[in-house]
Amino acid sequence: MKDQKKELASVLAGALDNLTEEEITGLIETPPDSAMGDFAFPCFKLAKIFRKAPQMIAQELAEKLSGNSAFAEVKNVNAYVNFFMNRAEVEADVVKSVLDKGEDYGKADIGGNKPVIVEFSSPNIAKPFHIGHIRSTVIGNSLSKIYKALGYDVIRINHLGDYGTQFGKMIVAYRKWGNEEDVKREPIKTLLSYYVKFHEEADKDPSLEDEARATFAKLEQGEKEEVEIWKWFREESLKEFSYVYDLLGIEFDSYAGESFYSDKMPAVVKEMEDKGLLQESEGAQIVDLSDYDMPPALIKKKDGSTLYITRDITAAIYRKNTYNFYRNIYVVASQQNLHFKQWFKIIELMGYDWADQCVHVPFGMVSLEDGTMSTRKGKVVFLLDVLNKSVEKTREIIAEKNVPEELLDQTAHDVGIGAVVFQELSNNRIKDYTFSWDKVLNFDGETGPYVQYTHARCASVLRNAGAEADDLIAGKITPDMSKVTGDAAYELMKAVGRFPDVVIEAGDKYEPSIVTRHIIDIAELFNKFYHDEHILVEDREERIAKLAVTAATEQTIKNGLALLGIAAPDRM
Repeated sequence: MKDQKKELASVLAGALDNLTEEEITGLIETPPDSAMGDFAFPCFKLAKIFRKAPQMIAQELAEKLSGNSAFAEVKNVNAYVNFFMNRAEVEADVVKSVLDKGEDYGKADIGGNKPVIVEFSSPNIAKPFHIGHIRSTVIGNSLSKIYKALGYDVIRINHLGDYGTQFGKMIVAYRKWGNEEDVKREPIKTLLSYYVKFHEEADKDPSLEDEARATFAKLEQGEKEEVEIWKWFREESLKEFSYVYDLLGIEFDSYAGESFYSDKMPAVVKEMEDKGLLQESEGAQIVDLSDYDMPPALIKKKDGSTLYITRDITAAIYRKNTYNFYRNIYVVASQQNLHFKQWFKIIELMGYDWADQCVHVPFGMVSLEDGTMSTRKGKVVFLLDVLNKSVEKTREIIAEKNVPEELLDQTAHDVGIGAVVFQELSNNRIKDYTFSWDKVLNFDGETGPYVQYTHARCASVLRNAGAEADDLIAGKITPDMSKVTGDAAYELMKAVGRFPDVVIEAGDKYEPSIVTRHIIDIAELFNKFYHDEHILVEDREERIAKLAVTAATEQTIKNGLALLGIAAPDRM
């Protein structure tokens, strides 16, 4: 597909000997109102070069380029030269690119198959997979799909929280108040009740905290009974987590969690010691980061147990040695900003020149309408409940529509899950938000169901067109795009044409919402086109051109939803 901006810069470079094509590209603007043109070139910076008023330069430049066949019109407006591209040529270029590439439209080979690790989701074993985990889960899943589309070899890692003092607490609680039958029947809810019970009792009897630390120390030392209970908790938790991942259609290449690195940490701690980074502080081992305006990083407690930071440093070194990553991306809440700054700095101080290849992608926090979530107090909303409830509500709604009975369950699943995921990815990831059942289950406005419905509307139009649409998509018919150059069609095709750049921008900024917002725009523009223009008109050439616009829109929405981890139903 042609790069319209680059082509314009090339034409301008031929008319302006004093500026390079790259300099000109940096000056070209997109007007806020399409009535002012597709591109605008300001002449203020040329005043010193040509020793003329910017308005005069703009007028002369407009006159010089007005006969160029690349433009439908060139206008001089004050100190700007406004360019109106040939609409039929732009539309034909976009349509051909989308229909030729199909599901590959929007993909690129920027990555050159370089390995990129995306660590995301990472719930804690024996704790509930609650609504707070959805952010890391769906943002990370989308980023992994975006980086795959950009040509990287993506490794998806679920760094399970399956180690730490919390397991000492859980084992103590199970021994004191638990039983095997309850855990097997409802693993997560039962284990959560033990965790809540532990903290209630520890408030009355602080010695329980010491018992928990001692129990975790036994687990780290490989004591048989503690290890067996821990393994059982892990297996039962993973079974329940898999229900959520199956509903979301998410897969991982590795479930290597914190425990995976337990036997690898001593060597890394020794390496830090050998490199003179460790200092003793009240019996514990720390790295002093005061020179970098950060508090000290605690590497090893005085009882010899390790911490998150020790495991993260070890994991990063292991991953570099194993995957030789180009990027090592961590999709983790913004609450952990300091933690990541600390251990990224430690990696750098250890002499590893790949420290800057580790990237923390933070996101805002989720709270409940009546306050902050707290696992310790059992105050959580289970993610599985949210997903199931959304699917149930969707089924009730679409049962009243014209969805065939045999497609009802699958469509309810696709739209219900899509509604939850789309809402998560529709706003900038760094924003905090309050979870609301009403908001999650509201399908009106700029929502996933709205975009999915627009895709289904496109599919319906193409179905009704029959063999003609099939031949068009197969490349057996070439549309004459001069038959549909109204504002609605043109604005829509320009948005479709920007999609590949949007995917690149989303990858550069680690921001899936850039894709989400763009396909909302495309959906809105198509619905305007659909209402402004009758598509299946009698005139064959006009009908085929409008079907080409519809087919290109359908494919782009489908590809955009796929990058978000959302299905695109053909019927709704």
